[in-house]
Amino acid sequence: MLVARFYAPGDIRLEDAPEPQAGPGELKIRVRNCSTCGTDVKIHRHGHHHIVPPRVIGHEIAGEVVAAGEGVTGWAEGDRVQVIAAIPCGQCDYCGRGWQTICPNQESMGYHYDGGFAEYMVIPAKVLAVDGVNRIPEGVSFAEASVAEPLACVLNGQEIAGVGEGDTVVVVGAGPIGCMHVRMARARGASRVFLVELNRGRLDMSADVVHPDAAIAGSEVDAVEEVLRLTDGRGADVVITAAASGKAQEDALKMVSRRGRISFFGGLPKDNSIISLDSNVVHYREVTIVGANGSSPAHNRRALELVASGAVPVADLITERLPLADVPKAIETVASGTAIKVTIEP
Repeated sequence: MLVARFYAPGDIRLEDAPEPQAGPGELKIRVRNCSTCGTDVKIHRHGHHHIVPPRVIGHEIAGEVVAAGEGVTGWAEGDRVQVIAAIPCGQCDYCGRGWQTICPNQESMGYHYDGGFAEYMVIPAKVLAVDGVNRIPEGVSFAEASVAEPLACVLNGQEIAGVGEGDTVVVVGAGPIGCMHVRMARARGASRVFLVELNRGRLDMSADVVHPDAAIAGSEVDAVEEVLRLTDGRGADVVITAAASGKAQEDALKMVSRRGRISFFGGLPKDNSIISLDSNVVHYREVTIVGANGSSPAHNRRALELVASGAVPVADLITERLPLADVPKAIETVASGTAIKVTIEP
């Protein structure tokens, strides 16, 4: 079979490999879609401390069951499945409290285990042990199901930030995650959603698909002033920074309302993760700042349900479909920002 293996920064190789076989407690699937994301770009450029090369990468996975290993029940050949990316241990104190997204023992598909940029792959027993394989609902395509993983992360972030009925929400960053945040906020009852992006081309491309109530080009206007103008000086109830930008995080505090909530959804580069924050604004205006890290198996199941019900459409966010041999091209397309969501179809 064909696989895309990461060897070193800038070195992803398309190789022939023997088909893997399902061992005890494992499932073997035929990968039908593995979508790409900004993390794949980071891996390609810089590697990752959890990846010991060579490693088949790709973690937004959907496919069909080919075989079940010894001891695995409930799955049959041909079952359509979506696979979690982040694997909690299910045993620690945090998992016991239901906080699987911050499990200190967490492992990941495409990092600790071979991922989905392959024609076939094995789902580890650890994934099945935490109920991390989900049936794809009727009417949901493999491509849509592969996008359920990032959508699950968006769901987790908006739950923590308490996005709800009547909120005015600002989403900073018009990539695929930003687009999903716009749609998720609407599904959760937000009355207005504004999309902020520095790159005019990327903003227009995404706004044409998700139709925010306002599309704000940060390179052309002062985004803070524009949000305050649109809210009559009040500010937004929720600001979600879906961009790896310290300035976006600092600006969030200037555009959020009293008693508002800020979600630091996008992480910052490890060598530039310190921002300037006026703690008196947080104190006197009773502002809440929260983080968001990945998703749990339950979030993945609920994300699939949101796609299946039509509450959060994702099909039109998939703007590029490429074969497995084009994984390097797909990653460069993601890096260029010329597509919303790029999926690989092995």
